Amino acid sequence: MARVTVEDCVLRVPNRFELVLLAGQRAREITAGSPLSLDRDDDKNPVVALREIAEDAVSLEHLKDALVRGMQKHVEMDEPEEAPELEQGLFGAAEPIGSVIEEDQIDGEAVDDELDADMLSVEEEEDELLDLTPGDTENFEDQP
Repeated sequence: MARVTVEDCVLRVPNRFELVLLAGQRAREITAGSPLSLDRDDDKNPVVALREIAEDAVSLEHLKDALVRGMQKHVEMDEPEEAPELEQGLFGAAEPIGSVIEEDQIDGEAVDDELDADMLSVEEEEDELLDLTPGDTENFEDQP
């Protein structure tokens, strides 16, 4: 890299970090088979990329776009077309008529009574645990 110094390239790309990214992108393009705009002169791909940038032989905008496209994880696509609305009966599926279980089959009061009884037993157990005194721990250990 004696023939190409970073100072030659910094005139075109003032930010050294951006220069590294762009030169790396161009070196990858050369490795992938992109045609060279300068003679190689037994230089490796990164040196050729820096020489091309220094001599304005490659478009910086092209390199920036290629770099961004290469780093994108999500490729933007056009919005999908809306699917046409189809009739339910067309595919053998009928529209829902009503509930599978009729209202008179559900005994809501019985369910509510069971929940109330369960809640009451839990509250009674909590009250018993809160009423323990230090001497009651022996009795507590005997309980399952």
